[in-house]
Amino acid sequence: MKQYLFCLFIFYTTVSFAQNENYVKENYTKIDTTISMRDGIKLYTIIYVPKDSSQRYPILMQRTPYSVWPYLSSNYPSSIMPGKMMEEKYIYVKQDVRGRHMSEGINEEVTPYIPNKKSNKDVDESSDTYDTIEWLLKFLKNHNGRVGLWGISYPGFYATASLPGAHPAIKAVSPQAPVTDEFAGDDANHNGAFFLLDNFSFMEGYDRPRPDGLVYAYKWPLFTPTNYSDAYKFFLDMKTIKESNGPKYFTGKGKYWQEYLAHDTYDDYWRSRNIRQHLKNIAIPTLVVGGWFDAEDLFGALHTYEAIEKQSPSNKNFLVMGPWTHGAWAATEWKEFGTHQFGANVNQYFQDSIEGAFFKYYLKDKGNFNASEATMFETGTNQWRHFDQWPPADTKATNFYLGPNNKLLHNKPIAAKNYSEYVSDPAKPVPYTNGIYSDRNNEYMIEDQRFAATRPDVLVFQSDTLTEDMTIAGPIIADLFVSITGTDADFIVKLIDVLPEYEKDINKQQGTTMAGMQRLVRAEVIRGKFRSDLSKPIAFVPGKVAEVKFTLNDALHTFKKGHRIMIQVQSSWFPLVDRNPQKFLRIPEANETDYQKATIKIYHDATNSSNIILPVMK
Repeated sequence: MKQYLFCLFIFYTTVSFAQNENYVKENYTKIDTTISMRDGIKLYTIIYVPKDSSQRYPILMQRTPYSVWPYLSSNYPSSIMPGKMMEEKYIYVKQDVRGRHMSEGINEEVTPYIPNKKSNKDVDESSDTYDTIEWLLKFLKNHNGRVGLWGISYPGFYATASLPGAHPAIKAVSPQAPVTDEFAGDDANHNGAFFLLDNFSFMEGYDRPRPDGLVYAYKWPLFTPTNYSDAYKFFLDMKTIKESNGPKYFTGKGKYWQEYLAHDTYDDYWRSRNIRQHLKNIAIPTLVVGGWFDAEDLFGALHTYEAIEKQSPSNKNFLVMGPWTHGAWAATEWKEFGTHQFGANVNQYFQDSIEGAFFKYYLKDKGNFNASEATMFETGTNQWRHFDQWPPADTKATNFYLGPNNKLLHNKPIAAKNYSEYVSDPAKPVPYTNGIYSDRNNEYMIEDQRFAATRPDVLVFQSDTLTEDMTIAGPIIADLFVSITGTDADFIVKLIDVLPEYEKDINKQQGTTMAGMQRLVRAEVIRGKFRSDLSKPIAFVPGKVAEVKFTLNDALHTFKKGHRIMIQVQSSWFPLVDRNPQKFLRIPEANETDYQKATIKIYHDATNSSNIILPVMK
């Protein structure tokens, strides 16, 4: 989720300049102020102006719901930007968005953009950005007239939101892991399936009722605090989503939580918050950044870039995808993650040659920016690759068919009727990770799936040993033919790289056995009732075959010679995703008695040929 990103950011930037905790105070003058928006609401803003007045500086701005701390002009942070960007002098501006922390007004979840504003009462994040820039250009004396915006996660959304209706002074924008479409694939839901673990833990802190007046966030009253070491058990004991509004939890007072539960289809609430539809005719150079191991906003990075490409084809639009978790590119160093060893600090290359170069070139006319359209890290071989478009043109959609006897086949099955089946029991859902955790295990996206493969409610299909390397580049499509005994079910499809039994055991000291590992490459879920339309749920007819076709997020990965490709299919992923009662109804209103077992059949025959479509590079 947008998961305490401000803490993550403070940690990363503090580490970067820990050698000089007084760097900001020695080099910048800090100004605390409020800026009035067109509707009269005042937004709390902190400005860091370089003390060296021998030159004019561009303005580099971040807007955030996570606090511009530290408040008061006498309090200085140890750092204000990640990596070396702080040494490259800018006028840094940080602002609490409306309704958050020290800013007035009412905050909206991923504020909808208003294309045709008719009065000063029509405000959104684009207009607030515009009004802030207008004020800054008049108030500040030593600027060069250019403005850049950037942000990670929720601040990434605010960066994206500056693009439609942009102020003419904006010359460069970098949305990084941006929240983009919360019903289709970011944070709140994936293909209509509610991400319970992340949302519950995030909203306990973020969704606090705001008191009258402007009060520093951490003095606000908390909801009834929860304390658990085993998230799987905690959420199973909660019984239902409806219970989350009981006296032990949100008590019906969480603004955003109530909105999430009220809007369980892709209705006007979610459609209005899909910023992608407004990224038309963008003329501002844009650098979209994301991580292949981002458990929160992988969708947002890929689809923000895609939306600009499709709707603003002449724009200078760049995409960077690295081997990162959520926001990890802001760290000083990133050489490994879990069992992945990258062999070098991938962040130094990104921060110096891409992010830093982007803003220096477009805001200062300094140096050059010769980055490829798409700078992508290839997992499996651990190397950066450069493409003039994403997905690359030289890929071929290649079908891999689920087959009998747990086989993953190149050829379509020929049997007249064939299927594999399992019983999905909401009382014993498949865990998303192997182990006991209170918070989300961030490594689940690359985790060894052998713990799941042994369960009777997980189907496994495995290819023969590869005789040569195979690289995939782009989105992955799952096309299942299913029947169920209930009227609804979730479907989780995992793409897995099976390492050979002789694989070098590079992490033995960590207790991890690499040999034979079923390492996750990509996985995604769809709530079955949304198989035709996220806006119009439809029930399954018990026993009748139905097609469930959906897209998994992109990957750039090489399955090496000697490895195997595996597909796993299951119907629960708990408590990452809430349990489906396997009964067609509004799940936020479901009672404990509504949850029922269901027998799921996945067909693999000549007529109903379940398959995975991989974008194989030629």
